[in-house]
Amino acid sequence: MSLARPTAPDPYSLLPTVPAFSLTSDDVSDGQAMEATFSQSGDDVSPHLRWTGAPDDTKSYAVTCFDPDAPTPSGFWHWTVFDLPSHTVELVRGAGAADGTMLPGRAMSVRNDTGAHGYAGPAPPPGDGPHRYFFVVHALDVESLGLTTDVTPTFVSFNTVFHTLARAIITPTYEI
Repeated sequence: MSLARPTAPDPYSLLPTVPAFSLTSDDVSDGQAMEATFSQSGDDVSPHLRWTGAPDDTKSYAVTCFDPDAPTPSGFWHWTVFDLPSHTVELVRGAGAADGTMLPGRAMSVRNDTGAHGYAGPAPPPGDGPHRYFFVVHALDVESLGLTTDVTPTFVSFNTVFHTLARAIITPTYEI
């Protein structure tokens, strides 16, 4: 059976347009293949992320990692963190640890689509071609989304749409 299918659209192009700011990483690059260390078959650690240029009135951030190319009708959520304090401008490599101890302040993560808290690295089906991993930092107009760790990544994403002032995106790829 072939999994050949059209490339999914950029999921963020389907949302209301907001200003952009800059997202960089010491570990991943836009449009370039990620190292296996960030995958589930590697060390399964979240990559370093750094952002600049967010709006001055940002009150908190949410960070997500989403694969729209997963062979499902709804893509695959790899990581969802919210309520990052407004002074946060960087997440170190490994900040996506399941216990959340490397996240700043009151930040918390919800279960990813593997069912675990924290970051779940790429694990696309072998031979499925390159998948895109949208690491996105959402600058928000509220200090807290008022959510708990029991909600889904989709619910967090839904709530960020109504509070996003600006968005920064870096999209590395991975394939097996």
